Amino acid sequence: VQLVESGGGLVQPGGSLRLSCAFSGFTFSSYAMTWYRQAPGKGRELVSGISSTYITTNYADSVKGRFTISRDNAKNTVYLQMNSLEPEDTAVYYCKGSRWSNAYWGQGTQVTVSS
Repeated sequence: VQLVESGGGLVQPGGSLRLSCAFSGFTFSSYAMTWYRQAPGKGRELVSGISSTYITTNYADSVKGRFTISRDNAKNTVYLQMNSLEPEDTAVYYCKGSRWSNAYWGQGTQVTVSS
C-alpha cells in the first residue's frame, strides 16, 4: 500500500490550498481516509476524516467551516480543500488510510502559512 500526499506549499494568510492523497495497492473504496497534521514541537492531531462510503465526515473544531474533505474513489484519491488559512495551520499534513485494524500513512506534505 502506498499513499502519496501533494499540494502543500507556502501561502499567505487568508489563502487556499488543496491537498491530495493518492492511494495505491489496495481497494481504496474500502478504506476510511483521514488527514492529520503535525506542527513543529507539537503532537500529531486529527484534522478531518471521511468514511469509505462517503456518508460520514468529521472535522477538528479548529478547521470547521474552513476545510472540506472529499474523496474520488474512481481516482483513488482523497482531497483536503483548505480555505481561509491561518498561520496556526502551518504543519506537515499526513493522510492515513484505515480499514479494520490496518492503517497506512503517507510521507506528509508541508503547509506553511505566512506573509
